[in-house]
Amino acid sequence: MSDFVNFENTTHRPGKVYGKVIDDIKKDGVCPFCPENLLKYHKNPILKDGAYWLLTNNMYPYEAAKYHVLIIHKKHIESMAEISSEAWAEVKVLTEAFAKENNIPGGTFIMRFGDTRYTGATVRHLHAGFVSPYGEDKNCKPIIARIG
Repeated sequence: MSDFVNFENTTHRPGKVYGKVIDDIKKDGVCPFCPENLLKYHKNPILKDGAYWLLTNNMYPYEAAKYHVLIIHKKHIESMAEISSEAWAEVKVLTEAFAKENNIPGGTFIMRFGDTRYTGATVRHLHAGFVSPYGEDKNCKPIIARIG
């Protein structure tokens, strides 16, 4: 395990593409969510770019998710205690705007912070997931997120 990525938490995401990205991150030994590294490992465009946060579609979305957006703090922080009041206010504005622009009637906001053994996250950099299902489809499978 590097200081930034918990490779044990990648086993729930099988796939050649994901495995190659994780191998590259392991080899480089950098945080893939820090702004100076993000575009090397993450190929989706930035949807919203604020002073403290950026929003981008997850490259590996949860099965059955219509929307699975990553909300990544721009500064490498790991705990919620490090989020400034201005950053809290901005994440609210950005996520509300995204939901309104995409006419999203409901969803889930999952913040991953701290020790990845407890969060289920691969990356040890404070981030959140904004997830919404295909709720209008009565046959849609439930979305299952790993925690811990």
